[in-house]
Amino acid sequence: MVPTILTAPSKRSSQTPLTSPGDSTPPVPAPPSSPTKNSGNFAAKFTASDDVTLKTSAPEVSAKRPVEFIGDEKLKNTDNKQPSTAMGQHKEVQYVGINESISSPARATDSNNSKTLSILPLIFLIFYEVSGGPFGVEDSVQAAGPLLALIGFLVFPFIWSVPEALITAEMGTMFPEDGGYVVWVSSALGPYWGFQQGWMKWLSGVIDNALYPVLFLDYLKSAIPVLAGGYPRVLAVLALTVALTYMNFRGLSIVGWVAVLLGIFSLVPFVIMGVISIPKIEPARWLVVDLHVVDWNLYLNTLFWNLNYWDSISTLAGEVDNPKKTLPKALFYALILVISGYFFPLLMGTGAVPLHRDQWTDGYFSDVAHIVGGVWLRWWIQAGAAMSNMGMFVTEMSSDSFQLLGMAERGMIPEFFAKRSRHGTPSIGILFSASGVILLSWLSFQEIVAAENFLYCFGMILEFIAFVRLRMKYPAASRPYKIPVGTVGSILLCVPPTILICVVLALSSLKVMIVSVIAIFIGLVLQPGLKYVEKKRWVRFSTSADLPGLFNAHEHSESLVQ
Repeated sequence: MVPTILTAPSKRSSQTPLTSPGDSTPPVPAPPSSPTKNSGNFAAKFTASDDVTLKTSAPEVSAKRPVEFIGDEKLKNTDNKQPSTAMGQHKEVQYVGINESISSPARATDSNNSKTLSILPLIFLIFYEVSGGPFGVEDSVQAAGPLLALIGFLVFPFIWSVPEALITAEMGTMFPEDGGYVVWVSSALGPYWGFQQGWMKWLSGVIDNALYPVLFLDYLKSAIPVLAGGYPRVLAVLALTVALTYMNFRGLSIVGWVAVLLGIFSLVPFVIMGVISIPKIEPARWLVVDLHVVDWNLYLNTLFWNLNYWDSISTLAGEVDNPKKTLPKALFYALILVISGYFFPLLMGTGAVPLHRDQWTDGYFSDVAHIVGGVWLRWWIQAGAAMSNMGMFVTEMSSDSFQLLGMAERGMIPEFFAKRSRHGTPSIGILFSASGVILLSWLSFQEIVAAENFLYCFGMILEFIAFVRLRMKYPAASRPYKIPVGTVGSILLCVPPTILICVVLALSSLKVMIVSVIAIFIGLVLQPGLKYVEKKRWVRFSTSADLPGLFNAHEHSESLVQ
């Protein structure tokens, strides 16, 4: 089935008075307490002159040089003239929470809530958020032929993936807490639009996650025909969803290292296939193109779906060990891994076998492996596809459920979504996301891709607006990683992906457009509905005491200046 669309989802502790070096007034120590989460809750920059003091309850902090406040947190060394750093590197900026010492952890470290993700698992979590391997790129050859497919996976990343990864690196290190892009948009545009961002991106993620059981069974049905349809397929979807949901429940660290193992297992057979196929390659096959028969809808849809979701990892930033260093590096290495994991299998596959465009559809790489290497390689590719879909499922569910946890900690949704299991995982969020996957798993591959892309596009528009607005309104805010461009460069960076989003939305089918607009409308009325429920106290809402407020410091500093 060819898709007819191209589419894409505080209670604060008292603040410690700060003093600058050289001030004769000694600093007042913070009361003993556990370290707060190293969350970047953006408010504003406040520059204090000599003999001016500032604190939350009353102005009483002397400063001989600029001091910048974001929420309840103090950021040192925030001179505007500090050089930016390249992606994968770290600018030495101290980011100290109100109840933290410089040497203390950036997040409360109890048994259920410790930072568990190091750089290697994080790389593979990003890899599975975005890609999972070349499974699913076959449609690009069917739609446009080998030449355009190869060009697409080389050029498209610079239009979409690189800008999205760079923005994620900057904003994710600026706001290193669970909730990710929800906090970015809330900081720039207010909590109402932050909720809309959370609703669209969560729904998009759940729709996307419903795809992976479909792909898993599509790769296995040639070997196990009974899984092609009927009750066996339904039962297989349910069993797979339950098993992988339980893995998420057991802990994010487990999910991360499982992603590493699954990634290696899934990519190795393509390396072997590439080596074996070298003697059979005919370069002329790469140049085949016929612009008169290109299905641009399917072609662009396939590229977009396989190269987006770089921002999803931001919802796990609160679980990352030293996110201000680790996140930009992980995004950089994952970008290389993803592009290589698409381009080289396509290069070898299209060059080593005769072109039959109609056969290039989901699962065709297993047939290529059979032609090139034999039955054993075909089985390995099929097993790798199955394992890859497992990796994408558990990674996406982790992102979706931790996003709900972050929203609950911000008081945007009911408090029970912030409840963690004994393994530190958001148990209610996991169950909620798994239920959505089961309800949507009856949709076809093309319908799932189209619907999630549409919602995802609207969410990305809000992210671009938030990114540019924060750059313009708070240019001196501490950014542990900063894209080395100015305000104009930030705007220009968002232009190509925004144009692509407009193309995606314009080419949407009427059916998916109507369904997606209804979903967006539900979000527009859901937020005031939840506020009404909170006002009536029918369900408990609360804001985590470990999280600073988004705007309070900005408002307070402005009142002092006046």
